[in-house]
Amino acid sequence: MASEEREVDLVVIGAGAVGENVADRAVKGGLETVIVERELVGGECSYWACMPSKALLRPVQVLGAARALPGVAEAVDGGLDVPAVLRRRDAITKGWSDDGQVSWLESADIDLVRGSAELSGEREVTVTAKDGSTTVLRARHAVALVTGSTPNLPDIPGLREAKPWTSRDATSAKSIPKSLAIIGGGVVAVEMATVFKALGAAVTMIARRGVLDVVEPFAAERVAGSLRSQGVEILTDTTTLRVERTEGDVLVETDNGTVATTELLVAAGRSPATAGLGLERIGLDPGKRLEVDDTLRVNGFDWLYAVGDVNGRALLTHQGKYQARAAGDVIAARAAGRPVDDAPWGAHVATADHDAVPQVIFTDPEIAAVGPTAEQARAQGRSIRVVDYDLGWVAGASVARDDFQGAARMIVDEDRGVMIGATFVGPDVAELVHAATTAIVGEVPIDRLWHAVPSYPTVSEIWLRLLEEYGRPS
Repeated sequence: MASEEREVDLVVIGAGAVGENVADRAVKGGLETVIVERELVGGECSYWACMPSKALLRPVQVLGAARALPGVAEAVDGGLDVPAVLRRRDAITKGWSDDGQVSWLESADIDLVRGSAELSGEREVTVTAKDGSTTVLRARHAVALVTGSTPNLPDIPGLREAKPWTSRDATSAKSIPKSLAIIGGGVVAVEMATVFKALGAAVTMIARRGVLDVVEPFAAERVAGSLRSQGVEILTDTTTLRVERTEGDVLVETDNGTVATTELLVAAGRSPATAGLGLERIGLDPGKRLEVDDTLRVNGFDWLYAVGDVNGRALLTHQGKYQARAAGDVIAARAAGRPVDDAPWGAHVATADHDAVPQVIFTDPEIAAVGPTAEQARAQGRSIRVVDYDLGWVAGASVARDDFQGAARMIVDEDRGVMIGATFVGPDVAELVHAATTAIVGEVPIDRLWHAVPSYPTVSEIWLRLLEEYGRPS
């Protein structure tokens, strides 16, 4: 097959949301940039993760809110229209077409090369297209690896042969199975349990430990309790021993009994997608996370960057896009010989990855959190004070819905007098977390937060209540 060779300033491998942002910032910084993609431009988030999953979850949330509000509940007749929910999901993903994303690349002056990319030397990338033709791209300044992550498939006898679903299969499902078993107790597991139960499947979760171990226990317990009240069976502290797909069902044998299910979803975490990139040619281990400094440059290299899930710092789309802005800007600055602002919280670093990572889990109730949990903060050796408050006691909560139940936690670093963590659980709490993130990143003193007056009656009044519980400085 024919081969083409080309020299550019920057080669970005991976055209997901993070890769697009790296390329965009670099182009705006004056660099000629090529982005390489072997699947769909827009990546995992656009077609198989954030967007389709939230499109599926939103009708569940809206129906639940309507049923909880007198005067509206009486107007609700029946359950969700499953075909309509799936059609809206399809519309959100543009029918898994990336035409719109490709048009955006063109408008941003980012060139696209389709195919599988491998590092073939220092600052050199070889792209193999589906027809076997190759394009050799040589970067004058840098190569950025932005290939995301892939679902883990545990080494369980019979699991691969049973052809289980991954998160991609769940978010792109064309119909709802009669029953669904989920191996895992993390974010994907609880969100997909919420969706498929609401859409008519019988759901069983099989968690090796507990549910949502990464968040505050009080928040995880409320989500687990809600799922159980909706009819989801949750088996905790349960190990899956073997899996077998028969003609009619998938049999999941555990140390807590056997679960028979129509489909099986494996939601056991994700690993950096670094295999098949030719890393061994430059002395790096394929399949492992790439260690980077705060400017996202791979340790030991002055030309190689790893941005987003591949570096394992914070496997969240918004955090990857934050890293991308820093990486694209610093690549352009170094190429032009401009000063690099790499001090903590500088323009060219991803400082927030360490202590100010926000996350929302779109279950019913929602969980929104930022910063360390109380246990994590204590393990870090910090002197902290934990302040808890019942969200249902806030006036705005009673206005929002009659059955509003929730909780809030603020964690204060007593040595510095600033908030370092916050967790909210309850209906629609997602919109509370950015205020907490702003206060943490800005290191706003607690005594100054008293002057940030929340509007009444909104759920944001929780900030006043947390401060009152903490006590005003004398």
